[in-house]
Amino acid sequence: MPPESPVKKTNQPTTVSLAPPEAWEPLLRALRIARKPLDHFLHIQAASGTLLLLTAAVALIWANSPWAHTYDSLWQTTVGFSLGDLKFERSLVWIVNDVLMVIFFFVVGLEIRREIYQGELSQFQRATLPVAAAIGGMLLPAILYLAIAGDPATKSGWGVPMATDIAFAVGILTLLGNRAPPALRVLLLAVAVIDDLGAILVIAFFYSSGISISGVMIALLGFSAIFLMQRLAVRAKLAYVAPAAVAWAGIYAAGIHPTIAGVLVGFMTPVKAWLGPWGYLQKITGDMELIDKSTVNVVPSHDLAVTLRHLKSAQREVLSPTDSLIESLHPWVAFVIMPIFALANAGVPLADLTFDARSSTVIVAVCVGLILGKPLGILLFSWLAIKLRLASLPVGITFKHLLVLGIVAGVGFTMALFIGQLAFSDVTLLGAAKLGILIASGVAAVLALISGRLMLSTNLPAGTAQTADDAESSTDR
Repeated sequence: MPPESPVKKTNQPTTVSLAPPEAWEPLLRALRIARKPLDHFLHIQAASGTLLLLTAAVALIWANSPWAHTYDSLWQTTVGFSLGDLKFERSLVWIVNDVLMVIFFFVVGLEIRREIYQGELSQFQRATLPVAAAIGGMLLPAILYLAIAGDPATKSGWGVPMATDIAFAVGILTLLGNRAPPALRVLLLAVAVIDDLGAILVIAFFYSSGISISGVMIALLGFSAIFLMQRLAVRAKLAYVAPAAVAWAGIYAAGIHPTIAGVLVGFMTPVKAWLGPWGYLQKITGDMELIDKSTVNVVPSHDLAVTLRHLKSAQREVLSPTDSLIESLHPWVAFVIMPIFALANAGVPLADLTFDARSSTVIVAVCVGLILGKPLGILLFSWLAIKLRLASLPVGITFKHLLVLGIVAGVGFTMALFIGQLAFSDVTLLGAAKLGILIASGVAAVLALISGRLMLSTNLPAGTAQTADDAESSTDR
């Protein structure tokens, strides 16, 4: 029997270290202990909603404190650049609302694209109920708002109560525990996706200025570049930032709100994986054999480096670009961009509100639209869809669940604040709209928790448990 190779003994470690060889283990242990509370917080489904609530409270307190002038001066700080005769300067709040929020809307576009391809909106029978509920939840609030608003200046805010804040809504259902069955959470997410699509269409068609053809041509150039790069099999995601920026600039120059560029780029993102899990396993089989040979020093380091690059490229193609981007961008959107937006926009100086007839009308109209219009619209249109046999209630869901869902959908916040910025140029009316949104969202959240605990049972009917995993994965958005 030939002797065992001494090289193989020295190059095959018995255990794999959990840290690089140059790392200092005591410091790493201290870092792991410090990170545990943060990791736990980030994995709670309601964490994003909680953070939004805190930042909104900070903004409201700050804007009404003795240091209110620092709040205004911070967000009105000029940011920009100049290059020769070219000069571009905007306020910090503009950067938040028109640049950072483009990423938020890009992720919204990705999620809508995925839902249409493989989610709740991919099949007619599954899509009809959330589509009907979402349409009712958008139309009736807008109608009630217009019925209350009399002055043309106040009527422009009809789009404000149409929106639902998914982070807060999911957080509220999470607080209801077993009273909110998994199917209800899945239905809420589907309704929210369609709600987002409706809000996007409202922004594009009703809250954008006159269209400039030259801007449209620039935007088409950016979108065409993205399309061409996809056909040329350009897989590096960062390579698409430049043409996406051109599309954003064109949309902005065209007079359309620039966040629409983010949505359109999201719609263009491929939703199918190149390799998928099975293709990945097939592709890496040969590469793994080469790595195995490297343990006996028979493979040059250059060849090993090339193989590892191939493995990294293959790993990138297990998920579709849509799924991959949602996974990587969602934490930034949920825990950075949305809280910054709330901090920049939720600060309403109450002392500056006049509470005259017009301001009071806006506050009442927004509150009625969100608190009453949302649940009534969702219930009515869902009932009509079921009555006409276009849809059916999911297993374990009753009209009581739909009523709670409708009340939860009355928490507008992020999207409502965003549309409010576009709807009102008058500072006083904008402040009234913000106050109405904050009041209505708070009332809707409290009513949802109370009604959920009073009307919904903790006993899940048979047949609902199998959707729990799907719902849990869906609420990670």
